[in-house]
Amino acid sequence: MKQARPLTIIGGQVVTPGGVSAGAVRLVDGRIEAEGPDVSAQPQDDVLDAKGKLIAPGIVDFGVFAVDKPAFHFGGITRAALMPDQSPPLDYPSRVNFIAKSGKPDLWVHPLAAATRGLEGVELAEIALMRDAGARGVATGRRWIADSGVMLRLLQYAAMLDLVVVAHPEDGGLVGGAVATSGEIATRLGLPSAPAEAEALALARDIALSEICGARVHFRQVTTAAGFDLIRTAKARGLMVTCGITPAHFMLSDLATADFRTFARLSPPLRCEADRQAARAAIADGTVDVIASGHDPRGAEDKRLPFADAAPGMAGAETLLAMVLNLVRDEVIGITRAFELLAARPAELLGVPAGVIEAGREADIAVIDPDAPWVIDRRRMAATADNTPFDRQGAQGRVRALIKGGVVI
Repeated sequence: MKQARPLTIIGGQVVTPGGVSAGAVRLVDGRIEAEGPDVSAQPQDDVLDAKGKLIAPGIVDFGVFAVDKPAFHFGGITRAALMPDQSPPLDYPSRVNFIAKSGKPDLWVHPLAAATRGLEGVELAEIALMRDAGARGVATGRRWIADSGVMLRLLQYAAMLDLVVVAHPEDGGLVGGAVATSGEIATRLGLPSAPAEAEALALARDIALSEICGARVHFRQVTTAAGFDLIRTAKARGLMVTCGITPAHFMLSDLATADFRTFARLSPPLRCEADRQAARAAIADGTVDVIASGHDPRGAEDKRLPFADAAPGMAGAETLLAMVLNLVRDEVIGITRAFELLAARPAELLGVPAGVIEAGREADIAVIDPDAPWVIDRRRMAATADNTPFDRQGAQGRVRALIKGGVVI
């Protein structure tokens, strides 16, 4: 699907790294040709009137577990970095190559290669060959690599290839089969739990190893106050460390599990209220680099079970934008910072020319009404499954038009 005619989006508020201002954006041959208040449509252009709404970069969702086009399009997502936890895992170049082509032309999927064969944490996979096949990073999957020697070799290899390592920061020896965070709520419910310190221990080791070899490490989800402190310290020392979070961990605390509702069964588990507040502070002060949906649709066979037996995960693509806009309304961050978290930084980590509205970038654009009210209803979701922890919650912010490579989709 190639852009046949130039497209000019007029009458909107353009979101750029420099701020938000009235203007237009002209898209030619799948790229952004120009943006700003002086841009106007040419006689041969198709024209889309944004009617005063936001003209923002398409969202780059970093770390999803399923390719779910209807949900992604609903949520304004034009690119998604797919985790290697597939069936079979993305630990062979042929599988990576297939995934890299699977979403085109209306969605770009950027596969993250499995760090180890079968994601078992024992033997490194053929990372260089998978990079050549289209992998944009390498990931440990849902689990932490317990063997420090294996993790060091992974980081050294990835540094040599200039690939970002996406790590899961939870000490598996402490977590075991836990489904909740140790504390009052887990005790009252009688759920198997692990201390929140499991995250800090894993972060401390992996940060130390990354310093040895100068590797780029992205911790897909950091969710505790102690974890954010470690990230801040590492950044202050100049290490190439970044971290992300999903909306559940800055919107909900472990109180959301009090009724044993398995849609709140997540990995890592929901934390206490103090950690939730620490997450919001970390987003505000720049410690957090990426907000991702963690999109992991699960059917009834995985969720309609006792809490301790249910599979972790949430269908998050459709609610990602609205939850981040909540932070804007609460004055935790501004709209420019919101799209840095949703688009610019994830695109930078993946090394793709998207995520920012500026000349020369890929023409991935979302026209957004930030004030449009709606109710999240799992029965009407576009996703392949309805496991949202935000069911029946009021929200604001809807995508009114989505453009991929200059073509309205």
